[in-house]
Amino acid sequence: MVTVYDVPAYKLIERLAEELKKFEEIKPPEWAKYAKTGVHKERPPQKEDWWYVRAASVLRKVYMRYPIGVSRLAALYGGKRRRGVKPPHTRKGSRSIARKILQQLEAAGLIIKTPKGRVISPKGQSLLDRIAKEVAAEVAEKIPEIKLYY
Repeated sequence: MVTVYDVPAYKLIERLAEELKKFEEIKPPEWAKYAKTGVHKERPPQKEDWWYVRAASVLRKVYMRYPIGVSRLAALYGGKRRRGVKPPHTRKGSRSIARKILQQLEAAGLIIKTPKGRVISPKGQSLLDRIAKEVAAEVAEKIPEIKLYY
């Protein structure tokens, strides 16, 4: 059985983002086109569908690192803040973006809130495993030798 761990992350996230666009609960807020993704960034994202890509990435992180909360997600999406001639310091990403995406994924039924943090729901696990299987088939079609591992 192919799981999320067996396929390339960028291909899985790309396909999952397309799938998440079909959910009516997952929509970028009005302020999303102007907001930076963290204090360490200089500009907002340039891609139009960056919200769905981030939501797909967060769903994958919840699958792999459960239970997980807003603070830990913000740390994962953080980076180095440049401070001119002074040494850079690590800063967390936007907690608001992480919180809103978690709330939307929860409303869609893909994750469940527990006292220790968010975990993947059976519906979310099914979605991720189905997409992972499709991505694995696509990769195996391009590289025949890889079929030995799937």
